[in-house]
Amino acid sequence: MKLVLAVLLMFTISFAQEETSLEETLNNLSASGAKNYLSPIASAFGANLNAGWFHKAPQPKVFGFNLEFGLVVMGSQFANGTKHFKTDGQFNFSQDQARSILESNLAEWNSLPASVQNDFLELMASQSFAVEMEGATIIGKKDDYITVRFPGQTITEPNSGREITVDDQEVVLPVGGFKELADVSLFPMFAPQLTLGTIYGTQATFRYLPQVELEQGMGKFKYFGFGLQHNPAAWLPVPLPLDVSASFFTQSLKIGDLFETSTAAFGLNASKQFGLNVINITPYAGFMIESSTMHVQYDYIVQAPSGEIAQKIDFEIDGENTTRFTVGLSIRLLIININADYNIGQYNSVSAGVNIAIN
Repeated sequence: MKLVLAVLLMFTISFAQEETSLEETLNNLSASGAKNYLSPIASAFGANLNAGWFHKAPQPKVFGFNLEFGLVVMGSQFANGTKHFKTDGQFNFSQDQARSILESNLAEWNSLPASVQNDFLELMASQSFAVEMEGATIIGKKDDYITVRFPGQTITEPNSGREITVDDQEVVLPVGGFKELADVSLFPMFAPQLTLGTIYGTQATFRYLPQVELEQGMGKFKYFGFGLQHNPAAWLPVPLPLDVSASFFTQSLKIGDLFETSTAAFGLNASKQFGLNVINITPYAGFMIESSTMHVQYDYIVQAPSGEIAQKIDFEIDGENTTRFTVGLSIRLLIININADYNIGQYNSVSAGVNIAIN
């Protein structure tokens, strides 16, 4: 399977070259394991999407014309320890995995009649067990894996009344995903952006990508963002020494039927322009309260005695970033505006933009 995140990601992520694809990995993970496995990318998506929205406050004009369109590049830093996870949860073993566990007590297992062995296999493959899962997250290295630890216990087969004592056992699951990110410190993304204003100190900003059909039946890629900034000085009779604004931004990114990420951020920012209208330097800063949520749904494939059973898994992962402080610099040279900033939060990030500016 090959999944291309349109032009939002700065590189093409190919799952076809992975020994185990992301989808196959999730098909073998229960909800508790999948949530921990995907958590780093959910937080990185949220930190990136909430970055790069502004590089100055709108001017406090009742009616004015300001048009900017261009590209915003974002990169979030993965927090320490996000390439590995460990959690407790429920897990369904396949018949092959169940056989491997039961054969840990080989002498006792071999002493059972074949019909009783089959009963034990069906018993273990038809229910979930409390296990410990540990291994690589979605940004772990290519040769990493996930280990499912089955605790030692005595298992009773109700039909025959037979018992078998099983020692602690491990089942190893190969993993796939965004392994290209294993050796990088930033998760990169970019998006086109359009800003239009100004009416009573208010300007609107849009992010949008045309809908794209993903390969291998993965569904469609969709992306849209929208935000507003308002400078209250437009209502004041005396000008302020700084341009300030209150802002709100929201957006949604959907990747087929597998992922959907939604974000929201609101806060205050301030800027001060030095120079002429078309040649200037503008330092800016802001504080934002933000949220992001990744909605994940997929089929957890259970290898039951009667065959494969698909259990619908549906959960949400909240991004770790809740606030950010932004500091940056914008440079205007005729109709070209360039800016860059650094964002401090649970997931630190950088963003930069290149825009055609007309005002």
